[in-house]
Amino acid sequence: MKTELILIRHGETEWNSVNRLQGHRDSALSREGLRQADALAARLASVRFHALYSSDLGRALETARRIATRTGHAVVPDTRLRERGLGILEGLTREEAGARHPEVFERYSNGGPDYVVPEGESTGQRLAHAVECLRELGRRHRGERVVAVTHGGVLSLLFRHSLGIPHSTPRAFSVLNAGWNQFDDHDGTLRLVTWGDVTHLNDVSRDDT
Repeated sequence: MKTELILIRHGETEWNSVNRLQGHRDSALSREGLRQADALAARLASVRFHALYSSDLGRALETARRIATRTGHAVVPDTRLRERGLGILEGLTREEAGARHPEVFERYSNGGPDYVVPEGESTGQRLAHAVECLRELGRRHRGERVVAVTHGGVLSLLFRHSLGIPHSTPRAFSVLNAGWNQFDDHDGTLRLVTWGDVTHLNDVSRDDT
């Protein structure tokens, strides 16, 4: 028996709009991000689901709270849905990161799943947390549908994981702000059902990953 996992990327943030790396640091939702979150909430108000989970980072929680206002669900924070920790790169634009920490930024951009950004974490570590969380939700909500608000980096890792795409393969897909992505959990195995659905928005959502 499957569990339907609707995984939402948070709305656009102020830092998203200027291409600034966030990681575990936070930035408020931009005006566009608030509009996106409200559009998600309006869509989910007509969808029957059993629980609403979220990363504990502010941008995800604000998106989830706006959904909860329309759907009546309690928001359940979970640190395992956090974005990858980017350590010394957090708060910098990509240009600034490349100038101040060229070797680190190059390895961050092209490194393998085991590369740990100084004071941060690797993609392998973050993926392990996310998969553990989703498997637990699959067991807890067997036969049900749940919604979880998370981050672009996490969604990118789950996309590759579910389709068996090697980490070294250049990314050829978008991860959109406020995008609707569905994975079904079948006894711990994730199967991708829907990716990057932004039909609830009136214009193209931002991919800054």
